[in-house]
Amino acid sequence: MAYVIGANCVDVTDRACLDVCPVDCIYVGERKSYINANECIDCGACEPECPVDAIFVDRAGRKDEEKAVFIADSIDFFATPLPGRDAPLGDPGGAASVGDLGVDTPLVTAL
Repeated sequence: MAYVIGANCVDVTDRACLDVCPVDCIYVGERKSYINANECIDCGACEPECPVDAIFVDRAGRKDEEKAVFIADSIDFFATPLPGRDAPLGDPGGAASVGDLGVDTPLVTAL
C-alpha cells in the first residue's frame, strides 16, 4: 500500500486529491474517500493537495494506532463487500469507471 486517507477526511467534501491523481485510484464513499493500494503508483501527488492533511504514507502510519486503523479500513473498503453490495469492489481499474459509491465501511459509518 502506498497512501492512505485517514480520519480527517470524514465529512470533508473537498476533492482536490482526485483532481491531481494521475491514475484515478481515489474512490469516493458517502462520507470519506479511499485510495486503492493496488492501483496507486505511490507518486504522492495527492498528499500536498489535501487541505485537511488526511493523506499519509502507509509506512508512516503503521506505528500510529489511529492511522493503523485507517490502513486496515482502506484495505477493507476494497477487499470485503460494502453494505448493500454482494461482492467486494476489488480493483475496478479506476474510480471514474464506478463513480461515487455512496457507501462507506462500517468503521466510517460508525464515526
